[in-house]
Parts: sequence; C-alpha cells; structure tokens
Amino acid sequence: MKKLAVALLSLSLIFVSACGSANNKVSETSKTTTEEVKVTPQESVKLRIYAQYADDDTKLPYDYAVAELKKEMPNVELELETQAQDDGQKLKTYAATGNLPDIFQAGVDIISTFKKSGNILELDKYVDSYDFKDKMFSSTMNTLVSDDEHVYAFPYAGNEFMLLYYNKEIFKNNNVTVPTTYDELMTAVKTLNSAGITPLALFAKEKWPTVALYDMFVTRVEPAGIMKLDKGQASPSDPAYKQAAEKIVELVNAGLLPKGATNLNYDQAASLFYEGKAAMFLNGQWEIASSTEKLGDKVGWMYFPGVDAATYEQSKYSFIGGGGPGGYAVNKDTKDPELTAKVAAFISLKYAEYKYTERGNPIVATKVDKTIIKEYPPMMTQLSEDIEKITSTTAFAWGLSDAKFKAAIEDATQSLMTGGYSVEKFIEDVSKAVPQAN
Repeated sequence: MKKLAVALLSLSLIFVSACGSANNKVSETSKTTTEEVKVTPQESVKLRIYAQYADDDTKLPYDYAVAELKKEMPNVELELETQAQDDGQKLKTYAATGNLPDIFQAGVDIISTFKKSGNILELDKYVDSYDFKDKMFSSTMNTLVSDDEHVYAFPYAGNEFMLLYYNKEIFKNNNVTVPTTYDELMTAVKTLNSAGITPLALFAKEKWPTVALYDMFVTRVEPAGIMKLDKGQASPSDPAYKQAAEKIVELVNAGLLPKGATNLNYDQAASLFYEGKAAMFLNGQWEIASSTEKLGDKVGWMYFPGVDAATYEQSKYSFIGGGGPGGYAVNKDTKDPELTAKVAAFISLKYAEYKYTERGNPIVATKVDKTIIKEYPPMMTQLSEDIEKITSTTAFAWGLSDAKFKAAIEDATQSLMTGGYSVEKFIEDVSKAVPQAN
C-alpha cells in the first residue's frame, strides 16, 4: 500500500508540473502575440510657425493649409505667431537670441542673412525626397533655388509679370493691328497720334515702369534682360541693350508717350487709359482687376512686339518681371528636421492650392490640379494658361541686387522717356554703374 501511495503521489506531481509548464508556455505565447500586435500611437508634435496672417489673402490660405495638414498629419499641431510688418527685424532678433520658430516665412533678405549666421536649414535633400521640383512650374524655379544653387525655403508665390494692356475698341475703330513687330508698333503709334489718341500711357514719374519698358525691348533679343547687367554679365553697349535704347528714342520721338510723361503718376496715366484717351497701358498683372472693372471686355493684353515676325514668335513667352527665392523655411536647430521640412513643404503646397482655386490668383509657384472655384477675369485666364509656357523672366527694378546699378538704370531709363537723352549718353551713364562680373 505504501508503495502504491508513493507511486500515485509521484504521478500527481508529474501531472501538476506538466500542467504548470503548459500554462507557462501558453502565457508566454499570449504575451508575445500581444506585443507583436500592439500599435504605438503617433507621438503628438507641436511646431512653432511664424507666418503672415493679416487679411483674407493671408489668413484664408493659411487656415486651409492647416486644416489639410490636420487630415494628413493629425499628430502635428502648429503654434502660429503672426509675422510682424517690420522688414524681418523681429525674426532676426529671434535668430540672434536662439528663439527662432521651427518654420518661418523667408524672402531673399532673410535667406541671405540666415545663411551667414547658420540659422536656416538647407533643404536640398528634402526637395529631392519629396519630388518638390516636379511640383514646380519650369518658369518658377527661380523662386526655389538660390544663387548658390541650394534650396532654403519651399515657395508658394510665383513670379509677377509686367503686361502691355490695350483697348480693343480703340484699335478696331482706328483700323490698328495689334502689333507683333517693331515696324507694326511704329505704324500703330503714328496712326493713333493722327487720330488724337495717346499710344501708350506710362506713369514715368515712377522709375520702375521706365525700367520695365526698356526691358521689354531688351528681352525680345536677350531673354535675361536687365538681370545680366545687374550681375555684370553684359554691357549696355551690347547689341540687345543698345538696340533697346535706340528703339525707345525712336518711338518717343514719334509720339509714343503723352507729353510730360515723366511727371505722370499712376492715377493720371491710368485715367488716360480708362477714359479712352490712351490706347495702351503698361503695368503689372495686378492691374487686371482695375482695368477689367473700368473697361470690361474692351480691354486685353498683348504679347510684346519683336524685332521681326521670327523674333516675335521666339520671344513671345519671355516675360518681364519675376521674383526671388522665398517661402516657408526651416530652423536649422529644429528638433526633428525631417518632420519639420515635410510640414513646411506641405503647408506651402496647400497655401498655393487655395490661392489658385479660391482666391482667383494663378500667380503661384507650384502646379495645382484641383478645379478652380473662383473664376478668373478673361485676362487672368489667358495669363494662367501661359504660365506653364513661360520660358524666362527677368526682374522688376526693386528686385535688382546691385544698388548702384539699380539707381543708374532707373535714372537713365526715365531720361530716355523725355526724348532729349541720347543713346550714347545712356550707354555712358549706365556703363559706369554695371558691376564687375564675379
């Protein structure tokens, strides 16, 4: 009996031991399985952003971009500080005190300053990984890439352009063909003058429009226009630049401009055009709204006339105006550069998307494939369709980088509008200010 009892006890111990071992294995298996399927929630991230937020043109696109970001990256929260209208002084103070936001809006001046101080992140590898260049228009690459061939901000604003507006009714009533060549332009000037109509209203009291008119003729032959002079890569005596000055003198002497054009301000010149006293008007694309309001379907804009029919076609999409690098930049010391850069790129794309579709503004740096909600006026529609075709841009006078040259070209082109300033004197005065090429 004792032997039997010992045997039964031994069997019981073996059974209990086996069950315990099996239970442990099940427990370990369950633990492993639970660990494998456990999903760690995305960590919440807060980023400081310094951006324009003053009116509908800045508030609405920003709010839209942030709402879209919340759908794409729900774990990211943007803490907005409204950009001060102080030419970047507050942002520079932040940089100097180590308090720079993670993302901030930057133009040429801020980019240049922060490159030297080491406060801005170079974005080249992120541009490549996000295929950001493929999202750009070929004509707006100048808003992405800086002079040193690196990227420091994701752009949303495109280039602005100078346009030559004309009164279709005046042209039709006077049997004037919309000029495509210099000869046709001269014929139009003479015909309009004989009818008592000023050919071109120009507010030449301001100097930047006179620089633009000069650049209009230069770019028919040299697409880089005044930019080459600004960088010391050309001379005012080179054929394209000399011919432009000659053509202006010829046209001014033939009556292109109203008398006393260098004393006309914008309001006075615009009134001549709106009242049907002038057949053409030179101004930026921002004039589209006002001219449409005043003249309705009687107003349009034309491509600039060329030296001849061949150069007209070749240079048709060489536009005057432009822009520079700028957009949403990233603090070099941000905690997670990759995430911050991704957010900055996303915000810039969505900001442009809203302006394009809902603000009636096609002047953006990146392509938008969504339906336009707010219809453009006909002239803006024409411009929006041409943006992808633009082959080159130059700069407005305020975008020139060399201060000495800027002052000289402004003074000299304004003097050309008087008709009493020779081409030789123009070349002499501007040549003194053209910087030495790097």
